[in-house]
Order: sequence, then C-alpha cells, then structure tokens
Amino acid sequence: MELHHQFTVPVAVDDAWHALLDIERVAPCLPGAVVEEYDGTTVTGSVKVKVGPVTVAYRGTAVFEEQDETVHRMVLVASGRETRGQGTARATVTGTLSERDGGTAVSVLTDLTVTGRPAQFGRGVLAEVGDRLVGQFAACLAQRLAERSPLGADAQDEAPERPAQEEPEALDLVRAAALPVAKRAAGAMAAAAVVVLVARRVRRHGRTRPTRRR
Repeated sequence: MELHHQFTVPVAVDDAWHALLDIERVAPCLPGAVVEEYDGTTVTGSVKVKVGPVTVAYRGTAVFEEQDETVHRMVLVASGRETRGQGTARATVTGTLSERDGGTAVSVLTDLTVTGRPAQFGRGVLAEVGDRLVGQFAACLAQRLAERSPLGADAQDEAPERPAQEEPEALDLVRAAALPVAKRAAGAMAAAAVVVLVARRVRRHGRTRPTRRR
C-alpha cells in the first residue's frame, strides 16, 4: 500500500535536512523504535508494535539508497522480521524537502508491505493511524529543533557524547486505531439512524393516509 503524508517544521531547509539525517537524535520521536547502530548509510534497530494484549517486535535494517542534498531528496528502504513469528514488514520511504514560508515542508511517500498480525487492520485504518503517527512525529521533531541551540562545526565536534537511547514504549496499534475506528463506527451509526428514521416516517405516512371514496 502507498501512504502519503506531509508536515512542516519551523526551520530552514538545510537545517531540517541535517536534522532528519541525524537518525539517533530523531529516533525517540518514532513510537516504539530503537536505533542500535548507524554508520551514516545503514540503520540497524528494532520496532515494537502492540496489537491488543500481544506485543510484536521487529528487528531489521534500513538503508539510505539516496541522499541528494542538492534537491533535498532521500530514499530509505527498510525491512524487518518478527523476532517471534513469521510476520514481516518492508517499506520504501521517499522524502522530499522544500522551503515554505520561512520553514520547511516535508513530503513523505511510503510504499508499505506488512504481513502478520498488524496487517489485520487493513489499508484504511493503517493509513489513518499513519496520519496520527506522522503528526506526532512532526510535533516532536519541531519541538526538538526549537530546543536545539545553534552550534557551529567546531562546537559540534566538541559536543558531548549522546546518552544511550532508553527502551521506548511499544506502539499500540489498537489505541492508535481507536479514534479512526470510532469515527467510522459513529458515521455508520448515524447513517443507520437516518435510515431507521426515514423508514418510520414512511410507515406512519402509509398508516395515516386517508382512504379515497369511490
């Protein structure tokens, strides 16, 4: 399935570009993700997804197949497998950055394939869950960029070593999907109520219709 998301961050394009490539720093903004190693091209790590009472853990790698700083376009290919199960996940993520009103507009196109328990939600719900997660990521990223003090190249070289990333809470798909599902259920219930109301009115009209005299 293809998912398309857009968000903006309140920094210049070049700053946003370098921030998004700073995987270890932005990883805490990704629910359930842990980065174990990053060499500038390949990311090794894990993602935990909670489906009801069951927690599914994926381990895998993500490789930057393209990092074009001139046009601010990156392509990331990620793949993972359940640590205890046969489910798999694979995604090709294409991100493009462009200047907008003094900030940066980020467009993300994801070609996603999922097998196993998370796939039970279907494309529609996964797309809406993706919208919510991207919104959370964008807000987190914007906050981190706002808090980040500008450092020159020399200061960055002298910056202290980053602390180890803490174990994140698993991404709860049921909780994330609850609002989209509730919205759909509410819409269906409203439509059903209208049908019932119309049917009742038709019945009453039929019962009260006067009999014509011959």
